[in-house]
Amino acid sequence: MYGVIDLKDIDNLCMNCFRELTNGSVCENCSYDNDLQADTMYLQPKTVLAERYVIGNVVVHESDAVVYRAYDTQLDAVVNVREFLPKGIANRLEGNVEVHIRERYRQNYEKYKASFINLWTTIIKMRSLSAVIPTFDVFELNGTAYAVSEYMETITLREFLLRSPDGNILWDQARLMFMPVLTTLEALHNNGIIHGAICPDHLVLCRDGKMRLKSFCISEANTVSSELEFSPNEGYTALEQYDNHHSMCPATDIYAFSACIFRALVGQNPPDAKSRETNDKLMIPNTIAEKIPTHTIKALGGGLQIYPERRTKTVEAFREQLNAAPAVVAAAAQKENAVIQDPVEEEEHYRGYPDYDVPKQKSKGPKIAIAILAILIVAAAIAGAYILKNGGIGLQEPSETAVSAKTTYAVPDFITEGYTQSDIENNGAWNKQFTISFVSDYSKDTDEGIVFKQSVSSGETVEEGTEIVLTVSKGVKTEKLPNVGGLTLEEAKQKLEKLGFTVSTVEIYNDGGYTPNTVKANYGMAPQYGDDVAVGEEIILQVYGETVTTTQPESTEDTNEE
Repeated sequence: MYGVIDLKDIDNLCMNCFRELTNGSVCENCSYDNDLQADTMYLQPKTVLAERYVIGNVVVHESDAVVYRAYDTQLDAVVNVREFLPKGIANRLEGNVEVHIRERYRQNYEKYKASFINLWTTIIKMRSLSAVIPTFDVFELNGTAYAVSEYMETITLREFLLRSPDGNILWDQARLMFMPVLTTLEALHNNGIIHGAICPDHLVLCRDGKMRLKSFCISEANTVSSELEFSPNEGYTALEQYDNHHSMCPATDIYAFSACIFRALVGQNPPDAKSRETNDKLMIPNTIAEKIPTHTIKALGGGLQIYPERRTKTVEAFREQLNAAPAVVAAAAQKENAVIQDPVEEEEHYRGYPDYDVPKQKSKGPKIAIAILAILIVAAAIAGAYILKNGGIGLQEPSETAVSAKTTYAVPDFITEGYTQSDIENNGAWNKQFTISFVSDYSKDTDEGIVFKQSVSSGETVEEGTEIVLTVSKGVKTEKLPNVGGLTLEEAKQKLEKLGFTVSTVEIYNDGGYTPNTVKANYGMAPQYGDDVAVGEEIILQVYGETVTTTQPESTEDTNEE
């Protein structure tokens, strides 16, 4: 794409995109002005590290490191180089590449640098994870350490949501974006890494459609009590990162990740954790809440608990709650924990999150008890079944017409999004609306485990409880190709077609040494016999034609001239 750049040929390159400058200092490709004076605190553009990486523009300076755009002369690619340069305790004196450490922090600096190296060395080992931007090099130089990662064109989740028409998205879309990240987050936790700064600016969407985590930093830089500079992300930073009476743990990331899902679904940031200590109300307008599956709201309620000891503790448990796994559904049926909020003065109704495993406040006990009793009396008389379906949240008094009318739903598109049987079985809303069953069949066009047929077309409006049969792919059915060399064409076709293959033929020259209309014995079929071939594929057979002779027949024409 760029052509391998020799280190001696970097003077005429843009230090942001590393394209050749063709018209002065302003790059025509990315509009970066290469005459801008770089801050002397950072490595200057065109500095070469490890005889390989050409340093370019500063992208961002985060709590523990500065990120440079750079060019890898060995891989012929633009990369990101992260330099350990913790704010407040390290800088660079003008004209030096060596990092300068403030004397009072020198001893701790070495400890923090070791944490940085350990963090990125661990991430290198996990480069195959789908939601981590791959990192491939870590080294020490200039009194500090560096980590080199692939450069990917991305858009932040925050920007993506701001561009969305309503500023938020539906759960079906959010599920496809967020759920794969949980696998990566679980693997990180299992390897001792807590991100500590998950927010809509640090979740990015890449060109391949995947959401990825960025901006990892050492754990020592993720709390207010640290001597390193810490910048809370309002609405996303967990309470334990403000208050050292509570320790960071995997639940810290679960809080922030839940807050990101909340932002995506609701269209606004949740209140910051400090304010929620005194006023713990997470409210969703009913117009939005009615579009979010009840099990999703309950999962977010568990993930957004203020105190870490009351919060959902593992990614595995959080994933099960979001998927409404059978074990979670059973537990929820035994214990409904919906919090009834005080009435609000706004005209629009709201509904709050359930409070997982937290005793109700004593001071509000009588008031809550009366409210619950009143709701249950009215609801039991009007729509008891509706209460069971919706967990007692956001109840509205239905009219007599609504009670007597049959409930109908539009059938979702189960095929286009690539849902698995597990995805659908764990979707509480769909299984309440329809009676869903599964069959399986082979498909040469659909990966194994993916739904590729539905008995009722998407978009069709049906009554509640309508049966929908979904066909799950068993993958491509294959058969080992038998050897039909030497058989007659009729025998070969019968044998191959019995296995489900189609047959076509190519006639080949016969000098008289072969029986006409037989298949060539050696290399007479494509694919070759013994190969595993998808059923239904075309098998091409080379078949001997009639014997060709070079003797010309005697002419019967009268050659006498008149």
